[in-house]
Amino acid sequence: MSEKSVIRKAGIVAGAFALSAMLVGSALACTSLMVGKNATVDGSTIVSHTVDGWYDHRMQIVPGQKWEDGAMAPVYKNLCYQTMPTKPLNKVGEIPQVSETYTYFNTGYPSMNEHKLMMAEATWGGREESYCDSGWMTIEMLQVFALQRAKTARDAIVVMGALAEKYGYGDVGEGLWIADGNEVWLFEITGPGPLWNSELGIPGAVWAAARIPDDHVSVIANRSRIGKLDLKDKDNYMASSNVISFAKDMGWWKEGEEFLFNKAYMPAEDYDYAPICSRREWRALSLLAPSLNLSPTAAQYPLSVKPDKKVSAQDIMAINRDHYQGTPYDLSKTKAGGPFESPVFYRANKDQRPDGTKDVYWERNISIFRCSYSHVAQTWADLPDSVGGIMWFGLDQPLTTVYVPVFAGVTKVPSSWSDGYRHKMDRNSAFWAFNFVSNWATLKWNYMIKDIAAERSRFEGQFFAEVPAIKATAVEMHKKDPASAVEFLTNYSYNNMLAVEKAWWELGDTLVGKYCDGYVMTDEGAQESAGYPTWWLEDVEYGKTSNPADPK
Repeated sequence: MSEKSVIRKAGIVAGAFALSAMLVGSALACTSLMVGKNATVDGSTIVSHTVDGWYDHRMQIVPGQKWEDGAMAPVYKNLCYQTMPTKPLNKVGEIPQVSETYTYFNTGYPSMNEHKLMMAEATWGGREESYCDSGWMTIEMLQVFALQRAKTARDAIVVMGALAEKYGYGDVGEGLWIADGNEVWLFEITGPGPLWNSELGIPGAVWAAARIPDDHVSVIANRSRIGKLDLKDKDNYMASSNVISFAKDMGWWKEGEEFLFNKAYMPAEDYDYAPICSRREWRALSLLAPSLNLSPTAAQYPLSVKPDKKVSAQDIMAINRDHYQGTPYDLSKTKAGGPFESPVFYRANKDQRPDGTKDVYWERNISIFRCSYSHVAQTWADLPDSVGGIMWFGLDQPLTTVYVPVFAGVTKVPSSWSDGYRHKMDRNSAFWAFNFVSNWATLKWNYMIKDIAAERSRFEGQFFAEVPAIKATAVEMHKKDPASAVEFLTNYSYNNMLAVEKAWWELGDTLVGKYCDGYVMTDEGAQESAGYPTWWLEDVEYGKTSNPADPK
C-alpha cells in the first residue's frame, strides 16, 4: 500500500490540531553548530547546542550494561521535560533491548556516550500534515537509543532511522548534529502523517542525513538545513526509502523539479526569509567566514562553508554568547535595551503587539535568557574514548555561564548538577546559581556583565590552560590502568563543577550587595550613584512634571 493511499491531505485535520500547539515555540528554540576536524585548531570535531526553553537541565549518567535475551527497553514521550510538572513522563511502549548498551549522558537532549559520540539538537517544526501522534519515537528517545547502541555517527543514523521507520516518529521536525572523531553528520527527520500506523507496512518516518565536509562549519537555527540529496553518494548521504515519494504524494514536490529536502518538508514561510531563524544562520556563518559577505536578509544560506581560519572551542562558545554585537540587530544598543543596555527581551504576547507587528518578534539572539543549558562538545579520533571526548557544559544562558569540561569517561557528577527542581528556587541545584545571576544582571546589565565576564573568564581560562596536561596525563594512565584514568578524569570534572557552582552562588551574593538600591558599592565601602545616560533621561522626559519653569 502506498503512502498516497493512506496519507491524504484531506485527512490531515487531526494532525494539524495536534501539532499547532507544539509548533508555537519551535522557531524560538535552539541554535546548534558544528566544525569538521580539518577546520579546528586541534583536530577535534565540534558540535554545540543551546537548549533554549524549559527543558531538563540535569546531567545524569546512565550506565551501560549487558542484557539477557528477551529484555525490553521502555519508550517514553516527554523525556526532555522531566523537570516540568505539567508534562509528566509518558510510557508509550517497549521495544526489544540489545545485548549490550553503552553509558550515556542524559540531559534534556542526550548529548554524549562513553565512546565519545556526540550529539546536538535543533527543532525545525516542519509541516503540520507530517505530524503523527501515534508514532512512538521522539527525537530525544531516538538519541537515547543511538547513544546506547552506536559508536560512530553513521551507526547512530542507522539506529535512529530504523527505529523511527519501524515504530513511527511522533515528534515535530528535528535536526541533529552527530559527531565522532572522524565525521560530523546532520540528521533530519519528520513524521509520516496522522494516519500512519505500524500495521500498514510503510515507513513510519521521513528522514535524511548529510555528511559535512571535514574542513567546513555549519549551523542549525530551527529550520531544516539539508537541501540537495545525492542518494547515489552513499559516503555522504543517507535517507529513508520514502524521502522523495512521500513529498511527491503530498504534492510538495513535482517530477522534473529539483528535489530539496528542506523545501519539500518545511512550510514555505519557513523556507523563505524567516529572520527569527535565518538571522542566526547568517550571524554564525558570518562570524566564522566573514569574507563571504553573506546578506543578513537572504532566504537561504549554504548548508556549510569553509571558515576563514581554524576554529577553536572558545570560538564556538563566543558564538553561543552572541547577541549581534556590532550589527544593527543588537537591540541592547537601542531604546529597547533600556538605560543599561540589556540584551534580554521577554516575549511580547500577540495581543500586546502594536498594529502591523502581530506576526513578528524581537531579534532572536543566539544567547537567550531562557536557555536551560548549552554545551560545546569535542571529539578526538586518536585518543582513548574516556579521554578523547569533552563536553564543555554550561547551565542557563551562555552569556552568563561557565563552560566546565566533562570528559566522556566520567562516571559521576555532583548531585546538585544531576538533580534539582525547575519550578521553584532550589539552592541545592547548580542551575539556580546560574539562573539567579543571569536574572539579577538584568537590573543593571552593562555594569554587572563586566563582573560576570571577569569571573567567567577566570574559570574558563584556567580550564583551557589545564586540559591539555590533563588529557596527556590521562592518556599515560590509560596505557597502564584504564580504570585509574577514568577515576582521575571523574575527579577533575566533578571538583570543577562543584567549584564553579560555589563561585556562582558567591557571585550572586556579591552582585546583590555591590549594586544594591541602584548604587555601585566601591571596594572601600562607599556608594556611588550610577544614574542614567542622558539620552534615556531625555527620552522619558526627565523632570517634566517637576520643572518649576513649566508648572503646567
